[in-house]
Amino acid sequence: MTLTHCVAALLASVALGLAPSARSVEVVRYPRPESPMDRRLSYSRDLLQLALSKTGTPYRIEQAQVPMNPERLAIELEAGRTIDVAAIPSTFERERHLLAVPIPLTKGLIGWRIGLVRKGDENLLANVHSLDDLKRIRIRIGQAQDWPDTFILRERGVEVVTAPRYEALFPMLINKRFDYFPRGAIEIWAEQERFADTLAVEPHVVIHYVNDAYFMVNRRNTRLARAIGDGLEKAIADGSFDKLFDTYYGERLRKARLDQRTVIEIGNPFIPAGPLKRPELWFGTPQSARHK
Repeated sequence: MTLTHCVAALLASVALGLAPSARSVEVVRYPRPESPMDRRLSYSRDLLQLALSKTGTPYRIEQAQVPMNPERLAIELEAGRTIDVAAIPSTFERERHLLAVPIPLTKGLIGWRIGLVRKGDENLLANVHSLDDLKRIRIRIGQAQDWPDTFILRERGVEVVTAPRYEALFPMLINKRFDYFPRGAIEIWAEQERFADTLAVEPHVVIHYVNDAYFMVNRRNTRLARAIGDGLEKAIADGSFDKLFDTYYGERLRKARLDQRTVIEIGNPFIPAGPLKRPELWFGTPQSARHK
């Protein structure tokens, strides 16, 4: 056999050796952020990558072409079209149509809500110590129209002003369309930095209800749901879940000073109870707060 034939044979054997591996890579389509400035999906995408890395199957995450709000995400997942998995806040309705991996992605901290206010309004809630106080001062709260938070607050008699898009809420607050924009205790700091000249973090109150996003997939995609769930359980067990969480949110959580704020507890009747049976996955006490 000539040298040329030997090289050709070697290359062919290498190619054959690589081909099954290349073919076995599975593509998982993940949402694109709602806007170029929206950083909310960075953590959940990295957490998904961490979970899938522990499955033994090579996955590649690809970003969807079109940005979508949570309601559109749910529609696309149910139809099995442009995305395969998304981090979506849980409700009974969403879990009727989608298959949820019941592990709270932020330990429930998106349900610990501290508020953005206009600069100069930092003491707007200084004398608020209960839900009745919050309703009595008739403060106007802003939320997106399809967020579970909107329905939770309205169900408890709180006035909510809504917008169809996340990005629209910031100029609405600045322009006095509403007065208080509750955000997750680990989300608010990056958002306030974007509007540091006009918006401040309210220092006195935290509104709490049990709420979080889970990874959700099409109900027929049980294999992907099982892979994500198994990977997350392994990440929880080996500490890599906590390490990633602390990398993203540890400093923000300390900055929120939740233990020094007045807690206004609001029940959430819209969230299924299953994941709440694992209190070790949640910050705070989800069982007692669900229907309070």
